[in-house]
Amino acid sequence: MPPELATFLVTITALTLLPGADTLMVVRNTLRGGPKDGTLTSLGVCCGLFVHATLSAVGLSVLVMTSPWLYGALQWAGAAYLIWLGVSNLRCAFVGYRSQQVTASRPVANLGQAWREGFMSNVLNPKTIAFYMALLPQFVDPEQALVQSLLLASIHFVIALLWQGLVTLGVGRARVWLTHPRVRAGLDASVGSLLVVLGGALGFSRA
Repeated sequence: MPPELATFLVTITALTLLPGADTLMVVRNTLRGGPKDGTLTSLGVCCGLFVHATLSAVGLSVLVMTSPWLYGALQWAGAAYLIWLGVSNLRCAFVGYRSQQVTASRPVANLGQAWREGFMSNVLNPKTIAFYMALLPQFVDPEQALVQSLLLASIHFVIALLWQGLVTLGVGRARVWLTHPRVRAGLDASVGSLLVVLGGALGFSRA
């Protein structure tokens, strides 16, 4: 294994294992609709990596990062999306606690919803753009930037999908207990609050 690839694997694996908005989104949707929901969310998150790799390869990420207006717009769009999802969870927590009805059977609206939520969560995160812009150029040949960037994103795709699959499996196995009305209401409130906090931190953070 080339030293550069080994360095990339170690770096990308460590960053994948760090909890963040993407992992929280997978947990949220697994609680909502079960392992299928969580898996589709993870797939959407991982598909977003190819968007960032392409932007990095063609230089658009540099434009975003050097334009305060563009970066700010993307930053606030991502923040608003996370806050909206968080508020939705808080509303579910309040309704679930008041009604005391078991929510384990709440399915996703359609098969594409979970994928879209994961995809948008990843694509609208300017921190991922910054990460790919800083990391990928160190491991690609400028003359083959697009092909090699997509190859590295494919490696990240596999690692992230495996890790989030384990998260989905763990949450899915505990879902019967986790969806007890009071427990579920508490989890919805906790996840919703974390999403709102992450959204607020993203919106007010500096590039």
